[in-house]
Amino acid sequence: MLQDLDKTLHQKGVRPTAMRLLVLDYLLKQSAAVSLSDLETYFLRADRITLYRSLKTFEEKGLVHSIDDGSGAVKYALCPDSCNPQEHHDLHVHFFCNQCQETLCLPSTRIPEVTLPTGFKTEEVNLVVKGICSTCGG
Repeated sequence: MLQDLDKTLHQKGVRPTAMRLLVLDYLLKQSAAVSLSDLETYFLRADRITLYRSLKTFEEKGLVHSIDDGSGAVKYALCPDSCNPQEHHDLHVHFFCNQCQETLCLPSTRIPEVTLPTGFKTEEVNLVVKGICSTCGG
């Protein structure tokens, strides 16, 4: 398993460190997006800055994408293999459950293309649907 994690980081151009391997392992085991606070709670003895830098490095290298779900805390979820440092291919809907407060990626539900007026340039697209997830009885 450790070799797989190491290989994943190398493929994305991320230098494997002990903390990066632990963070990647944690992210792979999650069904919902996680916040920096979630990581801090899980890794009680880890330095907040180290955890944050790991997430930012993963995002810069196309390993995770960030989600602003309106909860006040940025969440992070693993990207598909097709993401890279130049371009994230994560134009899918995110779902925020008002009951359990989890944010889920819905990769098969694509964000529709938005046509902007002349002179406007898209830099980021984020669509969050809020409601009750299937686990909570939606």
